[in-house]
Amino acid sequence: MNITQIKYVLEIANSSSMREAATKLYVSQPALSASIRDLEDELGILIFDRTNKGISLTDEGREFLTYAKKAVGQFEILEDRYLTKESGKERFSVSTQHYNFAIKAFTEVIKEHDPKTFVFSIHETKTKEVLEDVRTLKSEVGIISFSDASENVIKKLFKDYQLEFVPLMQRETYVYVWHDHKFAGRKEISIEEMADYPCVTFDQSDSSNVYLTEEALADYDFKKMIKSDDRATTMEIIATLHGYSIGSGMLAEDDAILKGMVSIKLKEEDPLIIGYITRKGSVLSKYAKSYLEELQKYKEL
Repeated sequence: MNITQIKYVLEIANSSSMREAATKLYVSQPALSASIRDLEDELGILIFDRTNKGISLTDEGREFLTYAKKAVGQFEILEDRYLTKESGKERFSVSTQHYNFAIKAFTEVIKEHDPKTFVFSIHETKTKEVLEDVRTLKSEVGIISFSDASENVIKKLFKDYQLEFVPLMQRETYVYVWHDHKFAGRKEISIEEMADYPCVTFDQSDSSNVYLTEEALADYDFKKMIKSDDRATTMEIIATLHGYSIGSGMLAEDDAILKGMVSIKLKEEDPLIIGYITRKGSVLSKYAKSYLEELQKYKEL
């Protein structure tokens, strides 16, 4: 088994056919098929079911894919740091749930230090990936939140993943609607009053655990729900379908994506604790230290 074969598996899993995957990988279809069969023979499992209608992952293949993604991610970190021509550049990475203040703090670090050459990364992603990124040191710092309903699950993961959590703020629960929504002028509203409108949530489909959602009211049975994994897409859906999302009520006036949104306090209480995580025992870079200093500007706890 080698890293090339593992990358092949990931590409095939993201394609509709072996032919499509071969085209993306710039290899011949017979060579790709042979490489995957060699891997399956070596592992003693069947990764893909092959039929006249195409290919699909087996149960064993889905399990293998979980580990494959982690292996490729770690390999790319090593490759980027030690094998590329950019290895002399300054580096810093943050992973975050969908919070504007995390992005603003990131840009402030760049403006403060103004390094001549650098490769900085900010990953606005899912809860589990924030945890995994900091756990594997893909990112030095992660921004995470949890409510009362998810606290036990999240804190267990902090312990299992050897992560340290520092709280920054506690936020009450709000709904976000577009400025022309019929309820836009309300100061307070109940979740039942929103039942006829779709709730747009950030898709956490990488995990079956509902308590890894970044929004409050994780266990509420919404009548209408749309899952999205992109902020701009979420805003478009809310504006077009008069939908809503649930959040902390923090709407930055200088955020172009969020312009047009208004927040309404929810009567139902499920406050979010928002803070940052780092890997226990890790030695932080000067950029990570500066980032944590920037985050202190938002500290309320």
